[in-house]
Amino acid sequence: QVQLVESGGGLVQAGSSLSLSCAASGGSYDMGWFRQAPGKEREFVAAISRTGSFTNYPDSVKGRFTVSRDNAKNTMYLQMNNLKPEDTAVYYCAADPDGDYFTTGAWAYWGQGTQVTVSS
Repeated sequence: QVQLVESGGGLVQAGSSLSLSCAASGGSYDMGWFRQAPGKEREFVAAISRTGSFTNYPDSVKGRFTVSRDNAKNTMYLQMNNLKPEDTAVYYCAADPDGDYFTTGAWAYWGQGTQVTVSS
């Protein structure tokens, strides 16, 4: 049974930084981050391969967000810099994609989410 637990969300001002963590148990997989703002669909934020050698981001966060992982700790991280009000959302980690990892349907496992709020 795979379990994913996010932490690190909070309320910050625009231009600040925040780091999220996702602790995983039950296996080692390719992993990713998604986010969902109120009234919007869940969207892809970042992906990282099992070894950490491959990462990918959408243009909306490229250059500001960095995904990494520590396999010894079974933990994935999302470092978010220069946060903007439009980054406000619930952030979810996901694991074990099969297919197009940009889409929510490709991922087998999800965490419960952590709220990130960026004030202007």
